[in-house]
Amino acid sequence: MTRIILASRSPRRVQLLRELGIRDFEIIPSQSEEEPDTALSPEAAVEHISMAKAREVLSRAGGEGLIIAADTLVYLDGRPLGKPSDEEDAKAMLRSLSGREHLVVTGLALILDGRELSAAESTLVRFRELSEEDISWYVSTGEPMDKAGAYGAQGLGAIFIKGITGDFFNVMGLPLCRLAESLEELGTPLTSLVSEG
Repeated sequence: MTRIILASRSPRRVQLLRELGIRDFEIIPSQSEEEPDTALSPEAAVEHISMAKAREVLSRAGGEGLIIAADTLVYLDGRPLGKPSDEEDAKAMLRSLSGREHLVVTGLALILDGRELSAAESTLVRFRELSEEDISWYVSTGEPMDKAGAYGAQGLGAIFIKGITGDFFNVMGLPLCRLAESLEELGTPLTSLVSEG
């Protein structure tokens, strides 16, 4: 059985891998903290960050197995929105997203037996108009504080989303279709990683 390492402590990514039937994996969170390069396209920027995470974890993991790393950013008007620094920052982000469409981009990086593969997935998300009461209530729940763009599509933030064009799982932080395609490219189909029982 291939050793599988998820280079993330994201509960959403852990949950998604388990829902695919991949249960036997290690979690070794990346210590790489790169900021997005605004000179690059959103797709190239997240691919670069996710590969840096994968390489950093590989250096600590003994160099064997499959490393899966990802990085998700929200882009509004071409500008990346990371995780909010505090509650006021979260409120400002939510105000800027209110009634508008934004881009959620996830970089995916895989390393297996010395081979590296990276890809990016982009999804358009449209928010309804948010009142100050909506924003204050949502920030008070604490949910936005560890999420790019200050919201979680799979949680309470779902009530703000008017529409999605593209992969919903990408908005959660792990584009499952792209993951399956990338694993095929590496010659390790997703089905070969599914745990028995």
